[in-house]
Amino acid sequence: MERTIVNPVIKDQVTFKQTAKDMRGGVTRLEVTLMPGGGTPLHYHRNFSETFIVHSGALTIQLKKRTLILDAGHQLTVEPGQLHRFTNTTAAAVCFTTIVEPGSEGFENALRILYGLAGDHQTDEKGTPRSLLALAVVSNISDMRPGGAGALMIPFLGLLNFIAGISGYRRKLVARYCVYAQ
Repeated sequence: MERTIVNPVIKDQVTFKQTAKDMRGGVTRLEVTLMPGGGTPLHYHRNFSETFIVHSGALTIQLKKRTLILDAGHQLTVEPGQLHRFTNTTAAAVCFTTIVEPGSEGFENALRILYGLAGDHQTDEKGTPRSLLALAVVSNISDMRPGGAGALMIPFLGLLNFIAGISGYRRKLVARYCVYAQ
């Protein structure tokens, strides 16, 4: 698998510096280039923390109702269960490291699926999968739970993820975007 993936729709780039497999589950370490306007919706993870270390630019992080701006040289750890989102509200790319602890192969695979779907023209202009089944799979394997009003979607996404599992769709996504080429 490629160590660096690029989302051709939103132009973000992720380089896998250390994967959960490399580190025997210890950490996942990513180098991220987030383009202006890029970011995530409000969410939380139940099973891992995320540490953001900014190298250049400014990363805006929302923790519940508090907004922080991390400039180069600053870092922040978001603990499991903390509602958060990150965005690039500036006119320039922001480069940062994300450390997921413990490492998460599912989180890594979710990124590969999202960027792969974008490459296959299966996302909208913001990089969100057009298929609700794909969205449910990505949400589930990344341990990304929606926050705010999006929390109302959790049962529906759970049902769709179940359908994706029994129908073989989840396996198909992983095989297409996440399996090492032999």
